[in-house]
Amino acid sequence: MTRAQQNTRRTRRHQRLEGMTLVEIMIVVIIMALIATAVGVAVLPQLEKARIKSTRTDAQTIRSAVTMYLADHAGERCPTIEDLISDAALDRNKRTTDAWEREFQVECDDGNISVVSAGPDGQFGSEDDIQ
Repeated sequence: MTRAQQNTRRTRRHQRLEGMTLVEIMIVVIIMALIATAVGVAVLPQLEKARIKSTRTDAQTIRSAVTMYLADHAGERCPTIEDLISDAALDRNKRTTDAWEREFQVECDDGNISVVSAGPDGQFGSEDDIQ
């Protein structure tokens, strides 16, 4: 075997070791997809819990503002969110919608104040309503 043939063989062997095959690339992509799926499965339920908790906090803030409004305006009807903002009972910078960007429902019945969000499904009167 000549010296040129030996060099050619070494070069080919060396090139085979440097490159990645399609199968290797596919394995890496599949592993990355599995990791992304696992992260998604772990994070999405936590996101929903955070939205519910945030909505509960916002509803409590609005409920407190309604209580203050009714204390200052005895005998008046139940205020709307706009009434609370215009009377400065609720700060303009406070969130006035739930985590799904839907309006809260404010009800005042015989001194009982309820601020309700339709929840994730967007339907009032269902099991996932948030107060």
